Amino acid sequence: MAASAADVDSHDGQNDGLQTAKDLFSGAVGGIAQVLIGQPFDIVKVRLQTSTQYSSALTAAASIYKHEGALAFYKGTLTPLLGIGACVSIQFGAFHSARRFLEQRRASTDKSFIPGVSNLGYGEYYAAGAFAGVANSVISGPIEHVRIRLQAQPHGAGRLYSGPLDCVRKLSQQAGGVLPGLYRGEVVTVLREAQAYGLWFLAFEWLMNADAARNKINRKEIPSYKIALYGGLAGEALWLGSYPLDVVKSKMQTDGFGADQKYKSMRDCFAQTFRAEGMRGFWKGIGPTLLRAMPVSAGTFAVVEMTMRAIN
Repeated sequence: MAASAADVDSHDGQNDGLQTAKDLFSGAVGGIAQVLIGQPFDIVKVRLQTSTQYSSALTAAASIYKHEGALAFYKGTLTPLLGIGACVSIQFGAFHSARRFLEQRRASTDKSFIPGVSNLGYGEYYAAGAFAGVANSVISGPIEHVRIRLQAQPHGAGRLYSGPLDCVRKLSQQAGGVLPGLYRGEVVTVLREAQAYGLWFLAFEWLMNADAARNKINRKEIPSYKIALYGGLAGEALWLGSYPLDVVKSKMQTDGFGADQKYKSMRDCFAQTFRAEGMRGFWKGIGPTLLRAMPVSAGTFAVVEMTMRAIN
């Protein structure tokens, strides 16, 4: 992805299948980096979203370290390490496939438009990103559900799950099947993913295109440190535009089953959260999330970029 893979795939004359495979591989490498950088921030975010016992992110982090130890910040890492690599792979692969489709469609009606050289409209970048988010939600929903259950469970003797597989087994038993157990909160997950990744890729493309136009250079010439910076800023846009949906998702995915179920639906969860906490309830944990977003998103785009340049 010379900057976003748009600059290299057409000029190199590669077919879409080969370029998509490169997008998927680069995304997988970027996903692994994303997990290793972001997991400590993520567990603090989940604890703040799903509990009222912490007054701030620092209080939550200090409590986790004091009572559970340093390794607790990587609790539940195995699931996202395996799964988020696949998720980010799908995000980049689906985005660039959708982008190429939109470029070809534009070129068929506008003879001055050159795929891989001309820029799409920002609504089209958002649409391609939203498509990537929806495609990603098929596997991100259950992966994040298991991760959140592992992160939110009590420590020590009160532990509910011995690991990811035990969590999957117990969720399936409680919900009466694998699909209803793993796909709890999937509707709000799809909505969050579409909005989040629409904004993520839109913000990144806007920043990259603006830099290239301002400096009168090809996107391929934009240095990696700027790609990391723009990726980090895109990460901030992602969360600012989708965080309330993420809060509802976390609440639904830590909810009980049967008689212990608190939220009947996504709409009910929104209503109960607003009644109990007001608008502030939809922004709990936003501080550590934004702190996490900059390095995680910067690292993701930078690693994807370096990987794509290496394999091209």
